[in-house]
Amino acid sequence: MKRLSVTLIFLFLCTHALAATPNHKKISAAVQESFPKLTVDEVNDSPLPGVYEIVSRDRIFYYAPDTGHLLIGNLISREGENITTRRVQEVMEKRIKGLPLGEALKIGSGPHQVIEVTDPDCSFCRKGSHYFDSRQDITRHIFFKPLQTYSQSRAKAAYILSSPDPQTAYKEVFSGKYDQQPLPSVKDNGQLERQAKVIEPLKVNSTPSYWINGTYVAGSDLRRIQQLLDPPAATNHPPQSPAPSGK
Repeated sequence: MKRLSVTLIFLFLCTHALAATPNHKKISAAVQESFPKLTVDEVNDSPLPGVYEIVSRDRIFYYAPDTGHLLIGNLISREGENITTRRVQEVMEKRIKGLPLGEALKIGSGPHQVIEVTDPDCSFCRKGSHYFDSRQDITRHIFFKPLQTYSQSRAKAAYILSSPDPQTAYKEVFSGKYDQQPLPSVKDNGQLERQAKVIEPLKVNSTPSYWINGTYVAGSDLRRIQQLLDPPAATNHPPQSPAPSGK
């Protein structure tokens, strides 16, 4: 087994010792008993013996049943791979299969498919939106997840989806046009509630969340997004002549 360096913050909240080699159901029950506010969606083995991977919505934690400690942080392999990030990507990419894109706000018609879970008042969401506005080669499928952090997010999302021209309303809201003035009056068509039901299986806690041609990107990581949209072209090297034999 490859040796791992572990960057972890130990939460000494409470301990819960279990018998050796407990099964995943017992691990799930123990985590929920010790940390009742933590949602447990999956329990998996981790690369560390005796430590279990806990999938909680769009995050991954680790649990050591022998001591009852919950571990927060990244597992880094000796080769430098962030195992935790890879596992989050695998989990989130599996969840979008079968997502009904017909419920999304669609903008553009380019070949690259971008799924967005966003908040109208989130500054990082606006940053990502500004970047996507500059590209003509993408089709955007936008779902709204208004966060309680922003008091007007829900009203703005409902306005966009209920507007007679949702694309224009989206651009106006994300440009900040209605940050200091009232939203135009529209009749709520219930689209925001339908979107909420559609994206709940994604278990997204924070915005923005993106899937670029199926690859998950957490946050407004524009460098990573650009790499996925503009992968470096393969370099074709001409065949090398055989080296002289010296004879």
